[in-house]
Amino acid sequence: MPRPFAQVDVFSPTPFLGNPVAVILDADGLDDETMQRIARWTNLSETTFVLPPTTHEADYRLRIYTPGGELPFAGHPTLGSAHAWLEHNEVVRDRVVQECATGLVEVQRRGGTLSFAAPPTRRTGEIEAEYLGKIVQAFGISHEQVLGHQWVDNGPGWAVIRLATAQEVIDLEPNLGQIPHAMVGAIGAHPAESEHAFEMRTFAPGAGVPEDPACGSMNAGVGQWLFRTGAVNRGYRVSQGRRLGRAADITITPDSDGTIWIGGTTRTLISGITLT
Repeated sequence: MPRPFAQVDVFSPTPFLGNPVAVILDADGLDDETMQRIARWTNLSETTFVLPPTTHEADYRLRIYTPGGELPFAGHPTLGSAHAWLEHNEVVRDRVVQECATGLVEVQRRGGTLSFAAPPTRRTGEIEAEYLGKIVQAFGISHEQVLGHQWVDNGPGWAVIRLATAQEVIDLEPNLGQIPHAMVGAIGAHPAESEHAFEMRTFAPGAGVPEDPACGSMNAGVGQWLFRTGAVNRGYRVSQGRRLGRAADITITPDSDGTIWIGGTTRTLISGITLT
């Protein structure tokens, strides 16, 4: 049956330089196997499937698939799917609530762009020495380059290391064959005069995605870590995707109640129907 479809570019003000997400806007009746097959076929970081909510608190329910499996939560698919849902339903609203496997996620229009409220992390704390050693070896760096490290898992399983500079992050040449099941990122600071505070790269071989062009869930978990530890004390911007020929611009903004909001540009670049 024909189903409405949108492919939304997320996190870049320049079309085709962000992270695309494929959105099936009426996924009622699709089984798990079909959803996974579609996600492998689109071959994007994520493909999402919009379903009726199971609670009156949510506007819709979302299932999120990578080529390698289903995720309980992901950031850029949350923003892209909210954008597509609002556009498809011709709804003018500054707030929507998404239901997904990790729970309810609030999305707001803030400063002209959509932002999602970072969900609670499932796992925090420093990365265990053995696993950290594997990451360091796979990244081809020394332990001395690692300024800090942390589990920042809000569903996908993320861990992150912090390097001194953005250039060190950009220069990484990871051997992901050494960490085939990892969900790991690296962040480093840009010079003080830069428009972006940090450079981020995220690697998800465990989900069938060698490198993600722009990752909202990783930035959410890292933002919570940086604010919690006092490494940052005000909103900041992250650039991501340079090594993949992309130009993501991600905003991380704290509220007075401690909520961290992750936002950026969303734009539908392909729309039509799927014949599933």
